[in-house]
Amino acid sequence: MEKKLSSAKPMRRRPWAAGLVVFLGLVLSGGGYATATNIVQAEAGSPVQVEEGRKLFLANCASCHGTNGEGAIGGPSLIGVGAASVDFQVGTGRMPGQGSGPQLRAKPVQFTQEQISAMAAYVASLAPGPAIPDEEYLRGDGDATHGGELFRINCAMCHNAVGAGGALTEGKFAPALAGSTPKHTYEAMVTGPQNMPVFNDANLTPEDKKDIITYLKYIEDNDSVAGFELGSIGPVAEGLFTWIFGLGFIIAITVWLGAKSN
Repeated sequence: MEKKLSSAKPMRRRPWAAGLVVFLGLVLSGGGYATATNIVQAEAGSPVQVEEGRKLFLANCASCHGTNGEGAIGGPSLIGVGAASVDFQVGTGRMPGQGSGPQLRAKPVQFTQEQISAMAAYVASLAPGPAIPDEEYLRGDGDATHGGELFRINCAMCHNAVGAGGALTEGKFAPALAGSTPKHTYEAMVTGPQNMPVFNDANLTPEDKKDIITYLKYIEDNDSVAGFELGSIGPVAEGLFTWIFGLGFIIAITVWLGAKSN
């Protein structure tokens, strides 16, 4: 038996086996990364649309972001930001930026939707990035209760529990979400404009984002159950209002009764 074992020929590794293992490892790791981060690659627009977007980009954006979107002194690189970022920033009027300050503010939109889509297609052609969301996630027909829970966990610390906005540090602020379109709200979550963190699909699934949009739509479409909202600025301000005016009213009544008794 020992003689048979010693005489067995050792198995030889094929010369191409190592290369195959490396190739399979790269494919699996790349696929796993793409699945985990779920970076949505925007569909490239038609060549005509991309070319039109390039012309608009060179005329309106290149002075700050570089002729190829590589970034410059006045603005960051746009390579990899995706069509969703362009659609949000330009579609809300934040871009092109005007003036200086700690934070860009929304202002009247300077381009048509067709022009915005062309610029978004051009930027999307530079590198993969978050795409403009599908309509199925924007209808506002999700679970508002679940969306409210997710909003309070992930968003309320900056935007207030009912999306009324709030102050941040260094002169920055989280804007009120009333009036924001579902598309822009979704795009803000996947691109993280300015001080906002990115909520990719590993953090919040598309269904979760749909539920948050449904919650915000519910708040906007329905009156406050508490009556007068006082700007929805929170229990501290509302308690101070009640204390000052409520106590003042009680004092006024007390003084009036005392004066009347005399």
